[in-house]
Amino acid sequence: MRNVSRVWTSCRRPLQNHDVESRSPLTLMKRFISSVLLLLAGALPFSAFAASLDAPLTCNESGHQFIADLAQQQMIDPTPTRVEHNSINAFSPASGADLTAYGFRVFAVVGYEKDDPMFRVGDGEPLARSAYGVVVFGSQSKVQDALAGAGSTAIVHHVAPLVTAIFCKRS
Repeated sequence: MRNVSRVWTSCRRPLQNHDVESRSPLTLMKRFISSVLLLLAGALPFSAFAASLDAPLTCNESGHQFIADLAQQQMIDPTPTRVEHNSINAFSPASGADLTAYGFRVFAVVGYEKDDPMFRVGDGEPLARSAYGVVVFGSQSKVQDALAGAGSTAIVHHVAPLVTAIFCKRS
């Protein structure tokens, strides 16, 4: 037992200056900047999927063009998740896509174009020859105010409490 304690006591000695690495402020700054850049690089794929849909919701395009553009950019799943009685097809945002419309978060994209194989037909009368839009989290009055402020001619429709549709249609 004496030998063990002798070894233990011989290993304990006061720390010397050369035992601790001295780190200059420049070295610390380089490490900090490198860490921040690494975090930003990791976040880039997510920010690449962010998009504002304000411009298309000025109602100057067709349902086909609106949905095809989002599908091509991989912002939505190109297969509709639901088809309404009036033939409106609902599409889900792609995983990681952050879609907004007039500052409101989009949780569904909708569209239809008559005689277009991209869309499935419902069992009722189609709403319009061509229609498209989004469903957002936000009250009808706040969404209406945002569209009026931007000069959009889109239709605002109450869906549920704090859920509103922004919709464009062509006869």
